[in-house]
This record gives sequence, C-alpha cells and structure tokens, in this order.
Amino acid sequence: HWVSFELAGTKSNRLAMGAKLKIIAAGVTQTEEIHSGGSYLSQNDLRVHFGLGETTKIDSLEIRWPSGATDIVKNVAADQFYSVLEGKGIVPPEQIRPKPAANPKSSR
Repeated sequence: HWVSFELAGTKSNRLAMGAKLKIIAAGVTQTEEIHSGGSYLSQNDLRVHFGLGETTKIDSLEIRWPSGATDIVKNVAADQFYSVLEGKGIVPPEQIRPKPAANPKSSR
C-alpha cells in the first residue's frame, strides 16, 4: 500500500518548497520534505510518496509549512493521490492546479 501528496502553499510559496510532512501509520513514523533540484537541467517530482506496506490507512498526517503554519489530517485512506492546500487540508485537485488556458480558435 502507498499514499502520495501534492501540496500547494497559500501563505507559503505556491510550490510548498521546504514543507515538511510527517505521517504515522500503524505506529511507524515517516518524514519527507518538499525540495527542488535533482540533476543538471532536471527537476524532481514535487509530489511526496510514502510506502505503507500492509497498512491500509494513515493515522495522522502533519504538514509543517514554510510559513510556520501546521496542518494535521487524521485517518487518511491508503492507495490514493491527495492534494493538500495550506490551511485547508485535503482538497479536490482542481483547487491547487491552475486551469489550462483556453484554446484560441484557429484563424483558418
């Protein structure tokens, strides 16, 4: 089992760089930090992925945002991608991703 999170800052930077996530699942604590970089001319995925083994839910997710704010979410189901907005918790993905630009009509 697994769980992944995509974060968006509101008071912090939009990409949530520097945010620290801590999950507790079945008594096991895991931590991750959002960071950029990677190799030359590349970018790491900004989503955070946790492996859960046989565990089917996260007991607690704590996010410490660069602004100093903390969000806590309890009882998060496994095997899903989640979008998290600073100060709001888990939200639908369209709340943190920009809408695609409208296609201009062809002039032909």
